[in-house]
Amino acid sequence: MSVLPATSIYEGTRIPSPCPTILEIDPSRHDLDDILTVNFGPNHPSTHGVLRLIVDLDGEQVAGIRAVIGYLHTGFEKTMEHKTYWKGITYPERIDYLSFQANELVFVLAIEKLLDLEVPPRAQWMRMCLSELNRIHSHLVWLGTSALEIGAISMFWYAFRERDMILDLFEMVTGVRMHSRYFQVGGLAEDIPRGFYEQARAAVKRMPKAVDEYEALLDRNQIWLERTKGIGPLSAADALALGQSGPMLRASGVDWDLRRNTPYLFYDEVDFEVPVYGNGDVYDRYKVHMDEMRQSARIVAQCLDRLEELQGAPWIADDRKVVLPPREELHTSMESLIHHFKIVTEGYLVPEGEVYVAIESARGECGCTLVSDGGPKPWRVKFRAPSLAALQATATCVRDCLIADLVAVAASLDPVMGDVDR
Repeated sequence: MSVLPATSIYEGTRIPSPCPTILEIDPSRHDLDDILTVNFGPNHPSTHGVLRLIVDLDGEQVAGIRAVIGYLHTGFEKTMEHKTYWKGITYPERIDYLSFQANELVFVLAIEKLLDLEVPPRAQWMRMCLSELNRIHSHLVWLGTSALEIGAISMFWYAFRERDMILDLFEMVTGVRMHSRYFQVGGLAEDIPRGFYEQARAAVKRMPKAVDEYEALLDRNQIWLERTKGIGPLSAADALALGQSGPMLRASGVDWDLRRNTPYLFYDEVDFEVPVYGNGDVYDRYKVHMDEMRQSARIVAQCLDRLEELQGAPWIADDRKVVLPPREELHTSMESLIHHFKIVTEGYLVPEGEVYVAIESARGECGCTLVSDGGPKPWRVKFRAPSLAALQATATCVRDCLIADLVAVAASLDPVMGDVDR
């Protein structure tokens, strides 16, 4: 792990004490009689979900803040412990509902690790392809909504134009635009449809030009620069101390990406760069997102090359203990029909053990701890949510900022509250 030298960032630490997640009012700097306490959220557009920020204001300056979570209380992890592994795959996608393929992937990888199941290369390349398309999708939603919240209204329509293009690809492959359940234990739910490669190539050819358009709208916009540069700084040391990952960490100058540093799938066989910036402010987080969309398009193009070379190869493992029989067999084989029925209704047994698998989602390290007692249901499921870690940096980033800048800072953390209140 390497750290870039910062060019304009604070010395020492800005993490509040004694509680890192709560910025308390400093009586030596603020007259307590002048403090106004307001609720920012929980139903506010720039909180990117059901997040409540209790903000203490001295005029327009943020003197104190406390992030309050728990309004969503989905209970996904506990619910998954009462479902078979086969049925549980539908739940991770709804945890981080913008990076749904990543959550689905990490859960499937954890099950396959416990099963010691070998996945066909074609399925792994397709998983990479869709995961990177999903990263672009998530970043587009972040860009459009974050820009909208600080006044760049037209940016929303530009970003959602390309987002719709990505969702069209998901619909072509899976039949739905989000929450697809396409990643199955052992491979994929269905073969790759005809026409996908051509449409996906057109999309990745379009994306770098689209990102250029976004930057043409924003990079020299004086209002955008004043609202983002130097706002919400987070040093590399503080980012590491607060458990940051993904764009939050890389914007603070820490060169770390799980796809490169601890490769999974076939990330060690593709060429891509990891964007890293050194100022740790809202602007650098924006630049990391922009560069990552370009690199994801680059990875998708390489995945498509390999997938076309593997045309006709298996797309799911041939292990009838955990994989549904081919659909065509259900019409001619009673044994296949019974086997299909038993997997769907009773599930399959997973060997006793405990694993932790981590991947690089759109928000950083998305991890899944999975404990099996040897039965058809997980004994324990726990996700490492990058959005929860990002919210821990709220109090550090908003120190001394204005209430208007709080909107930009909160958006730059890129939290998804389903990922927090899971």
